[in-house]
Amino acid sequence: MLNDQMRNIVQQMPKAELHIHIEGSLEPELIFALAQRNGVSLAYASVEELRAAYAFSDLQSFLDIYYAGASVLLKEQDFYDMTMAYLVRSHADNVRHAEIFFDPQTHTARGVPFDTMINGIWRACQDGPLSATLIMCFLRHLSEDDAIATLEEALPFRDKIIGVGLDSSERGHPPEKFARVFERCRQLGLRLVAHAGEEGPPAYIETALDVLNVERIDHGVRCLEDPELTARLAREQIALTVCPLSNVKLRVFGEMEEHNLVTLLEAGLVATVNSDDPAYFGGYMNDNFVAVFDALPLTVAHARQLARNSFTAAFLEPEAKRAFLAEVDQFFAGASASPGAAI
Repeated sequence: MLNDQMRNIVQQMPKAELHIHIEGSLEPELIFALAQRNGVSLAYASVEELRAAYAFSDLQSFLDIYYAGASVLLKEQDFYDMTMAYLVRSHADNVRHAEIFFDPQTHTARGVPFDTMINGIWRACQDGPLSATLIMCFLRHLSEDDAIATLEEALPFRDKIIGVGLDSSERGHPPEKFARVFERCRQLGLRLVAHAGEEGPPAYIETALDVLNVERIDHGVRCLEDPELTARLAREQIALTVCPLSNVKLRVFGEMEEHNLVTLLEAGLVATVNSDDPAYFGGYMNDNFVAVFDALPLTVAHARQLARNSFTAAFLEPEAKRAFLAEVDQFFAGASASPGAAI
């Protein structure tokens, strides 16, 4: 059971979030408010009925309701309001920097112009209470040609995007399906990440590294099934953006006590804790930290490592990264002075 001291440490420590789908932060209350504002009819009679529908058996059953929720996002102000709500919530969790995923194809397929979407999200990032940058994700259940077309649409907004990612249904959609578009993004100087090794096998992690040339793996928890891959990830210090509550909600692990975060850290991997789709999976950053520290034998030393990993793995300028890491070290120097805190 998590004691009060450890709870305070994980809640108050400075941290970065590197795996957050902004559409997945859309709370039922805001979905209903936007639906009313935009005259969109929903299949649910109330906020409570919609929230009760958040019972998923796998990734696909989650995605079905995720895309339905996104249908209320039509105007620039909608995207602004959604993003600002996330930033305010994360700031309260002592998130200092967020690298936010957004899915253009979810919106352009509904006739929402690219500029409407990105300008709303971007404006919120500029106005928000913490450092925030954008990573554009391609939907892997769609074709690579569709991804290439999306990249072309994004080029006029290149200054607003730091990188690209790959998300949506993993099974049956290996990373190599997107080799051409990722190579083009690499040539453009964009940072590269990809979801791999969540529902998909460890081989998808290898392909993401070797074919897509990604710098960070989103999820990646199944890497431990392949000792050679695990050793490589540790040797090359490839960060994993782990999402504990999401992993349990989507049945990657049966319960939090079965999660492999401790093993990942003890194997020398640059594991981080993130919220993924917090409105759907039961919690934002501090909810994830509290849940995993409550269920697993994690210590103050692990907390410090996870906080440092989050900034080490971030796509930040060196000076900003050093400043954030110094803030982490200062925080834990204070925590170590507290009675009973063994670091």
